[in-house]
Amino acid sequence: MTTIKKKRTGKRAQLAPDKSNAGLRIIPLGGLGEIGKNITAIEYGDEIVVIDCGLKFPEEEMLGIDFVVPDVQYLVDNREKIKGIFLTHGHEDHIGAIPLVLPRLDVPLYGTPLTLALVENKLLDARVSYKPVYCQVQAGETVKAGKFEAGFVRVSHSIPDSLAIWVRTPAGTILHSGDFKLDATTVGDQGTDLAALAELGKEGVLLLMSDSTNSERPGFTPSESVVTKSFEDIFRSHKDRRIVIAAFASNLYRAQHVFVTASRFNRKVVLMGRSMLSYIELARRLGYVDVPDELLISSADADKLSPNRVVVLTTGSQGEPFSGLVLMSKGEHRQIRLGAKDLVVISATPIPGNEKLVSKTVNRLFACGCDVIYESGSDIHVSGHASREEQKILLSLAKPKYFMPVHGEYRHLVRHGQLAREMGIPSKNVFIMQNGETLCFGTDGRANVGEKIHSGAVLVDGMMLGEFEGSLLRERKELSESGLLTLSMVIGADFKLLAPLQIESKGSVFGLDRENMSPDIELAAGKALESLRAGSIERSFLITEIKKKIREVISRNFRAFPTIVPMVTTLGEAGESRELQTPAAKPKARRRARSPRKAPQP
Repeated sequence: MTTIKKKRTGKRAQLAPDKSNAGLRIIPLGGLGEIGKNITAIEYGDEIVVIDCGLKFPEEEMLGIDFVVPDVQYLVDNREKIKGIFLTHGHEDHIGAIPLVLPRLDVPLYGTPLTLALVENKLLDARVSYKPVYCQVQAGETVKAGKFEAGFVRVSHSIPDSLAIWVRTPAGTILHSGDFKLDATTVGDQGTDLAALAELGKEGVLLLMSDSTNSERPGFTPSESVVTKSFEDIFRSHKDRRIVIAAFASNLYRAQHVFVTASRFNRKVVLMGRSMLSYIELARRLGYVDVPDELLISSADADKLSPNRVVVLTTGSQGEPFSGLVLMSKGEHRQIRLGAKDLVVISATPIPGNEKLVSKTVNRLFACGCDVIYESGSDIHVSGHASREEQKILLSLAKPKYFMPVHGEYRHLVRHGQLAREMGIPSKNVFIMQNGETLCFGTDGRANVGEKIHSGAVLVDGMMLGEFEGSLLRERKELSESGLLTLSMVIGADFKLLAPLQIESKGSVFGLDRENMSPDIELAAGKALESLRAGSIERSFLITEIKKKIREVISRNFRAFPTIVPMVTTLGEAGESRELQTPAAKPKARRRARSPRKAPQP
């Protein structure tokens, strides 16, 4: 691992303009108009640097999809220009796509020790054989990357080692806030480096790209230290109960609160959930979490203690189907059984799109007999993102000429843009962008929206990848709504049935009246064969004709049409067989099988 140790010393020298190449372009390929999938390219002439490379969790209608990553075909096509990927912090929405993207780009990766360690763990989990070039950086350091100079500023967030990143180009300085808040009484680090941000403002910031997540929330985001007092009150008020706390595994500050409070109230801590165990083990090894060995116990040891001596720290705050808390709520967890003597604390707010999952989990927990604390007004969770007053402070410190809100749904971007105008930035200098649009700076320093670059979303389902525009989701939606009807028929060279028709149904209305409808469906298939024998249709249209005839039968009985899949096997005169199936329609998507041992190659 390469360690960069070039400290910031005094005023930075300005980079000389490069007159031989085109101007500066900012290219957001993800993270605008959505929560997650953050990735932005900064291009000057024939060189590019990239900030973050994250994933997005699937929306409810994305049936069976594990996660969504940005389409980086533009970067793949220009990978020889890329000088490095700079990471702001270690959350999934900023590093989660790296195992799929980095092997295709093969460029250096810059980040703080914790962030790079989390990336390394992700590559191991994905069983990717690719070995990255890690360049370890710290807040206050600067690095050179081609024509670019990049620097790192410490910011407060819900995970340690979070950074804002400035990139100095021949056209001016770009400041990317990363995910941040201004926490005056932060726990575990020194808080956001306001002096460094003010210094950048004095030197001149051409463009500020700033976190917009909480742009609708007035005032200041509460400090993480608020949660400490809330936990103490909960532990004090429920001395006779086992306490189960669900939180994001990556929120190491929250985990530290749990450890400190549990020790103070003479309780032992059981860790549940694969990601929780992984994060805590890594954080302890790197020194980001301080917890005595004797405080942590296994679930087997916990069974030997009185329930009021135990705290369970688990995953599942977002209602993830196979997380620790959800399995407990269903009574399916192998070690933990919940009941009337348990208190469950959900120390998180639902990510947009997860509200129903969380609500269902809470209902099941109550049905188990537990008491549950989950209300947002309970001070059991605070956001890691800046609210409006903090966003104003950043704008006043950075004093950018141009402003581009990032990291948020579209309404968040619009509200943040309005705030920037209230802070004195001219309306013509505020750009509300969409993924794929380019913000171009001419030689005169003026900015305008340029050509649109190909961007989008790539769906990840196990070992398969497919573009969002493809037929994958459409097919799954049809199957989920109307079910599946399959027919297997064996015909001879004269196009007559050689064996009885086999009909199978899954999730289809046909299954409700199978006995009465089967003869009609067999008759419909027979009519399709008669049309073929009579020469009314060509052999290549047999499958289409069978589906058409069967739909006519079903339409007389039901309004819902299942997906019909005929499979026709033809036995020729010499005894050979040939299977005729529905021809596969060419999908709009590109689908690539990914080896479990290797990342997809370009």
